Amino acid sequence: MTIPSRPETAPPPAAARAEERPRGVQRWHIAAALLLLAVAALASLFIGVSDLTPLDLLHPDEGQARVFLVSRVPRLLAILLSGSAMAVAGLVMMHLTRNRFVSPSTAGTTEWAGLGIVVATLWFGSTSVLGKMAIAILFALVGTWVFLRLLRRLVFSDMIVVPLVGIMLGGVVMSAAMFLAYRFELLQSMDAWTNGDFSGIVAGRYEPLWAVAAATVVAYLFADRFSVAGMGEAFAINLGLAYDRVVRLGLVLVSVVTAIVVVTVGAIPFLGLVVPNLVTLTMGDDLRRVLPVTALAGAAFVLVCDVIGRVIRYPYEIPVGSVVGVVGGVLFIGLLLRARTRGL
Repeated sequence: MTIPSRPETAPPPAAARAEERPRGVQRWHIAAALLLLAVAALASLFIGVSDLTPLDLLHPDEGQARVFLVSRVPRLLAILLSGSAMAVAGLVMMHLTRNRFVSPSTAGTTEWAGLGIVVATLWFGSTSVLGKMAIAILFALVGTWVFLRLLRRLVFSDMIVVPLVGIMLGGVVMSAAMFLAYRFELLQSMDAWTNGDFSGIVAGRYEPLWAVAAATVVAYLFADRFSVAGMGEAFAINLGLAYDRVVRLGLVLVSVVTAIVVVTVGAIPFLGLVVPNLVTLTMGDDLRRVLPVTALAGAAFVLVCDVIGRVIRYPYEIPVGSVVGVVGGVLFIGLLLRARTRGL
């Protein structure tokens, strides 16, 4: 008598196997990040030279209310707005250039915006802050366009060479800005935009940053188009996407965000590079999916670095640009080594 053989079960399809795998970011990860952001925000509100505690807000005097509303709250809002916007700008630029190591810090966009500030100070010294901001945006647009044109004309066999070209271009632009500043005795004022610092942020000085929040919303609305554009020009055109128009929109968003942040709080190095990389490594490259998490991570990263800079030498402060530069530089080196070992 023959024993009937058990029917062979077909292996689960790839989609089912993918669903069984644990995703890089779970809901509790996001909940923990929100909790960390809330704790850091609370700490930011009550760390400073002026003694202020949560209990003081129950019955504040005039001085305590002024410190809280004029200094602490605007500073916190400036940190959240600039951190989230710069992280999103780096994410958009990374997709449009199809290179993980391209960001406003490694493409020369920040340096071009700084050159615009120097030019605006020299030749349009009597103009308003908004006027200087418009000139900085124009210079950032030109500089980012030059960098993208270089990418189209030159062929690089190694993806790490691309940000090196941007860093060299930024170094040349920075040298030109420093020469003009030295020639016209503006070197001291250059520190206001070369190193990000939130210590001077008060009510009436951070409001332009709401424009970068609007730019972040626009980036989210066009996230699918940016994702398709990041697959390559030929692929995007075959799908019916107006490739050049989308790239120009991304160029404008990145330049506007970078220039406004540089004019308002100064340059924050590596922010638009390390945060998008860490998020996309765990969540993938779907821009619409990762953009909100990138904004949240960028805000939390800058906020934590700002709190660290305020407590290391209390009651003195270390500018947040210095803290982010050290932490971001270490993470950047780690990302480079990871790309090298995996042959990306």
